Amino acid sequence: MKFCTYTLIDNSPDPISGVQLTPAERFQHVVRQAQWAEELGFDAYGVGERHAQRFISSAPPVVLSYIAAVTSRIRLLTTVTVLSLLDPVRVAEDYATLDQLSGGRLDIIIGKGNDPEQNALFGYDLDGQWDRNREKYELLRRLLRETKVSWSGKYRPALTDATTQPRPYRPDGIPLWHGSASSTESTELAARWGDPLFSANGFHPLAKYAGLIQHYRERWEAYGRDPADAVVGAGFNGLYVKKTSQQAVDGYRPIFDAFMDSPGARHNQLPFRTLEEFLEGGSVLVGSPEQVIDKFGRYQEAFGHELSGISLEVAGLPEEENRESVEAFVTEVMPVLRASYPSRVWAQP
Repeated sequence: MKFCTYTLIDNSPDPISGVQLTPAERFQHVVRQAQWAEELGFDAYGVGERHAQRFISSAPPVVLSYIAAVTSRIRLLTTVTVLSLLDPVRVAEDYATLDQLSGGRLDIIIGKGNDPEQNALFGYDLDGQWDRNREKYELLRRLLRETKVSWSGKYRPALTDATTQPRPYRPDGIPLWHGSASSTESTELAARWGDPLFSANGFHPLAKYAGLIQHYRERWEAYGRDPADAVVGAGFNGLYVKKTSQQAVDGYRPIFDAFMDSPGARHNQLPFRTLEEFLEGGSVLVGSPEQVIDKFGRYQEAFGHELSGISLEVAGLPEEENRESVEAFVTEVMPVLRASYPSRVWAQP
């Protein structure tokens, strides 16, 4: 198993203390977090893209380039690049530059995004966002792999013998993943092009995400590919590890209460009403090391995933307590999971 961590750079006030960082302080916190993730042995660090509400992650190429300069090993992810809003030429240029600066450490995860405010900001209606995502992905894929690209489509001017610069660090381009949260549109596109899939696995029960992953594998095979070659990643909606189950439940309860009152929980229509329902039916990893290993195993059995996303941020949890939880995961849980579940992701050639 490989492990990544990521952030959307939410700059809301702390839901319990009410403290809010300045944008400069929040960005520096993200940089330190990426350095800490590398020290802990995480395989990758991701920055997602949002253009609305309380998020300041509107420029992931800039943030990830800064992180590339102060790290040496950890891979860099976009979680996700909201391609439905962007010009693929600009995306190819920005991320190939980052790829060169980082020595080929970049993977791009693309998606259409799930915030209607973003579409309005860029002058798009919600109608057609999946079609935009598909068309722009297919152009981006070519720009990162080919030179002298001639292309025409619906959502940007045609190209004739276009070669974006710089080229990616590696001759085969930059690895492209598809973020999947709610629709078979993403799983279909990933399967059609033979790309890996990353399931958000965030706000709903296991069965919803397992169904999307199963659709991806079925479509992968329908396109004539070996099912064994499909690669899946999955996120988890929170982490809190304590010595005992009771300590974990008691410590996480105020965090859950604050989370239920958050814009994210309301926007995504979280189906759980109590902490007990959330722990039983959601992907949050809360409990003793043994409990977390067991729950993780149930998800891995359902998904067959080889990359796991674990956030190092728990809104409302004091920093020292959060560090203790993460370090317990890294020392007592992660080694067991790495040994139990092999991964082909980022394998050395």
